[in-house]
Amino acid sequence: MYKVSKNIKIFSLTLMVIGALGLGFSFYSAPKTIEQAKEMVADSHSDDHQKVESQISEETHAIDDSHSSSGAHNEEGAHSSSHDEHLLHYLQNRPWSALYVAALFFMFLSLGTLAFYAIQRASQAGWSPLLFRVMEGITAYLLPGTLIILVILILSSLHLNHLFVWMDPEVVAHDKIIQGKVGYLNSPFLIARAIFYIAGWNFYRYISRKYSIAQDNSSDISNHTKNFKWSAGFLAFFIVTESMMSWDWIMSVDPHWFSTLFGWYVFASMFVSGITTIALITIYLKSKGYLEKVNHNHIHDLGKFMFGVSVFWTYLWFSQFMLIWYANIPEEVTYFITRIEDYNFPFFGMIVLNFIFPLLLLMNSDYKRVNWFIVMTGIIILIGHYVDVFNMIMPATVGDQWYFGIPEISGISFFAGLFIYVVFNSLAKAPLEPSGDPLIKESEKFVY
Repeated sequence: MYKVSKNIKIFSLTLMVIGALGLGFSFYSAPKTIEQAKEMVADSHSDDHQKVESQISEETHAIDDSHSSSGAHNEEGAHSSSHDEHLLHYLQNRPWSALYVAALFFMFLSLGTLAFYAIQRASQAGWSPLLFRVMEGITAYLLPGTLIILVILILSSLHLNHLFVWMDPEVVAHDKIIQGKVGYLNSPFLIARAIFYIAGWNFYRYISRKYSIAQDNSSDISNHTKNFKWSAGFLAFFIVTESMMSWDWIMSVDPHWFSTLFGWYVFASMFVSGITTIALITIYLKSKGYLEKVNHNHIHDLGKFMFGVSVFWTYLWFSQFMLIWYANIPEEVTYFITRIEDYNFPFFGMIVLNFIFPLLLLMNSDYKRVNWFIVMTGIIILIGHYVDVFNMIMPATVGDQWYFGIPEISGISFFAGLFIYVVFNSLAKAPLEPSGDPLIKESEKFVY
């Protein structure tokens, strides 16, 4: 049985405290009035204040164009007031956005792992049973992780932030595009869908974990068979709800934009992040003397998945970007123009982190058997996919008023601490080896 070390408990709790204090400071220091917002921008961008003002004005003008199409022309004074209000909302959104990005990213680690676990169960894979308890430990974070996101969505629907502009009745009243989507994009329906997704994912996690542990002390394979059936059914449920979740929780922050590839794109990001987390925790446990029967072939297979899904993510990213950029339809291509102009470094940097590095580091088969190589590559991949989530959310919620500072670091710190605390405590609640699994012998003798 694994026992959580005192150092891990102290480390995780310290991260949570530091993160909570940093987030509290970020919310406290956010501007409360337009005057404070202007002063904050002037202080932080004193040398290029006019450039910042011009960029914000262009974004505001794009929004006001949709207003004008419905006959709501603003005079110069009203336009200036609207610009100032958007600036205030951007700056007020920053701590909320940093919190939301971190909450999504760490929830994705758990949900991606759950999908990978269900695939192993449904496919009756013989190589992976020795890793099942690691996967089950990681998915323990799914319940607190999804509930935190649900709370953020509820607070957003109560207008405590401006993450989702379609929740603002005043915006909807002047925006014909959003008006055409109110049947789907409305707060009660959003919350109801979120509860449905969260309940389904967590129910499968609960029932699968229950049967997995019960199988250890069973004289037959009935629990294993039940797990197989539930896993197959869950995958059908997951592929639909994951796509809808990506539309609801991520794509709708840009309510004028859509992509038919977006659900798959988000899936690829969470899937490779989850597999990477499995590899990192497995290597850590082995370094502490646990999981003795896990050999370099298991690590090699995890490395292959990290490599393959990284290439798959790149294929989806390029397909989405290339088709939209080549078509050059204004309401579609503006999504990428905003990110290239205002988020140039993180936008192109994530391609290097999520594709170039994994491609170069994991292409060689021998490297996939070297633990420190997997760890180094895994850390790069996780950083890259945090930046990916950052690029999905920040441009729509904070505009060009972004930089990586206290809110972002605090969000990562808090959720990393919570993730580590929940996962390692879950690992300590059951034997790390699922001894009753009928495929355990095949997994022990796995050779590639």
